[in-house]
Amino acid sequence: MSGPKAEITSVLVTGGAGFIGSHLCQELLRLGRRVVILDNLNEFYASSLKLANLAAVRASAAAGRLAVLKGDIRSAADLERAFRALGDPQQGAVVHLAAMAGVRPSIEQPQLYHDVNIGGTLQVLEACRRFGVMRLVFASSSSVYGNNEKVPFAESDAVDYPISPYAATKKAGELLCHNYHHLYDISVACLRFFTVYGPRQRPDLAIHKFARLMRAGKPIPFFGDGTTRRDYTYITDTLQGVTGALEWLSGQSRPGYEIFNLGESRTVDLSTLVRLLGEALGCRPALERLPMQPGDVERTFADISKARATLGYDPQVAIEEGIGRFVDWFRNQG
Repeated sequence: MSGPKAEITSVLVTGGAGFIGSHLCQELLRLGRRVVILDNLNEFYASSLKLANLAAVRASAAAGRLAVLKGDIRSAADLERAFRALGDPQQGAVVHLAAMAGVRPSIEQPQLYHDVNIGGTLQVLEACRRFGVMRLVFASSSSVYGNNEKVPFAESDAVDYPISPYAATKKAGELLCHNYHHLYDISVACLRFFTVYGPRQRPDLAIHKFARLMRAGKPIPFFGDGTTRRDYTYITDTLQGVTGALEWLSGQSRPGYEIFNLGESRTVDLSTLVRLLGEALGCRPALERLPMQPGDVERTFADISKARATLGYDPQVAIEEGIGRFVDWFRNQG
């Protein structure tokens, strides 16, 4: 069956009040698209921060270009409101970002992560089928690679051994997306994000948490010996990948299903990250040395050749520049 060829003019963003979601909504509005946000504003971190994110999005929106709905992706009724607000399904797409995030909390609350990340994704896919919205971007995670020995991580690598419930839910989400692509001709781009950071980053994530503790003169939790490595990706580069995926979906003449890594294709060890952050803040970090945590991977490292070739993905912001930009924003928050 031929896939949809119509230009994407309206986008439903689940989790649009979050860190990545709010930045994406602003970018989509800048590109002239109409945006519908569905977010339940939960208290995984302070809802006041999400409301501030929404205020920034609203400030970017022309009249009639933005609809913000409070609702839960596990609720068929809430999704129905959001999909009806999207309008013409032939010109619509969904970017599904909403999820319970974080590796360590998923070990403490595996049932909640299963319900939201797997059950909620199934409800989103069912709504796509019911309302005829045939283009979906699914936010996956580099955590699906587990402790993969082969580097850099490529989309063709086996990802059968996740080491946290969170990672397992993201792998399950990719599989559900493939089910609905195969059964109902929904075109899907699964994007494996690699440690996204930048202004408005969630306060529980390392860079933001470390900066807050350093400014207060408190020691930072330093897990392991400092040699764990991450492929940090600045928010504007991640946005470039997401909008590239929407363009790819818009251009498909037949239904497609692909997985893409969105990273910087460079790894930075924990000791270097802390040093860069301390230098940018003008302080000497104090460390609270702790053992490695269950579920934490030893390294992430993205092979981005597929995203470069297919999506035109071309990350620009190196960690040194990105940390400086983050600290500028952080200081302005008081």
